[in-house]
Amino acid sequence: MNGLQQDQLALLRSMLERARAAIANDAERIGSSHDLAVEEVETSPADMATVRLLNELAQEAAGHKAAQMGVIKHALAKFDDGSYGACEECGNPIGFSRLQARPEARLCIACQTRAERR
Repeated sequence: MNGLQQDQLALLRSMLERARAAIANDAERIGSSHDLAVEEVETSPADMATVRLLNELAQEAAGHKAAQMGVIKHALAKFDDGSYGACEECGNPIGFSRLQARPEARLCIACQTRAERR
């Protein structure tokens, strides 16, 4: 798989599985964003604004966790189809050091740099 050795692949897969489990545990522990919602009560306009802000932050956090889970599942699926470690843009191998830092990385350093400049 794109120049990665079996022990490297095992390490990276383990890192992704731990990240997936951590997100799932957080979601289970916290519950849905609806469970986190602060109920609006007839109070001052400033208090109502605070309640709305807290509810928006809870929804945003839940959305971020869902997005993270999607990225991790995508990376794990690439193990199954044999494409893990290959840049999705140019097809070149993604370096092991980059994958250690970001095991969910989809792009090599060169393509990621180009994407960030756009």
